[in-house]
Amino acid sequence: MSRLPTLIIAASAAIVMSASTIPSASAATRTGTLVCTVAPGMGFLIGSSKRLDCQFNARNGGRERYTGRISKLGLDVGITTGGRIAWAVLEPSRRHGDLGGTYAGATAEATAGVGLGANVLVGGGNGGISLQPLSVSGQTGLGLAAGIGSITLTRVAGT
Repeated sequence: MSRLPTLIIAASAAIVMSASTIPSASAATRTGTLVCTVAPGMGFLIGSSKRLDCQFNARNGGRERYTGRISKLGLDVGITTGGRIAWAVLEPSRRHGDLGGTYAGATAEATAGVGLGANVLVGGGNGGISLQPLSVSGQTGLGLAAGIGSITLTRVAGT
């Protein structure tokens, strides 16, 4: 019998536990949503790196485009098609700043057909910005990842 269902259950449990340990963001304000398209890629046992193309949708109706990379360090095996990730953007004040910079935090993901994952990330160039997972969709393949995740974002000029 395959060990894949056991691995998927274990990864799902890690996702739930990491989401339940997200620090309280009562001092932060949700300024919008960051939606990223993730390029397809392969896990290389100890890590991976994939391109991102993102759009920030501000609560006040503004939009900004970002490009970047999502990287994982830790267990990362398998191959996946591209997908989409959405994060709630929490900032220290109601005034939105540039999201460019590097974010890091815990990550867990399991894909057996359709993917399920969570990436809780903190950082950015302005500091104090938190990206909290809302959804992962569209990713298909076979893979398992758990460890430290990071993304680096650069704002596209003119947006």
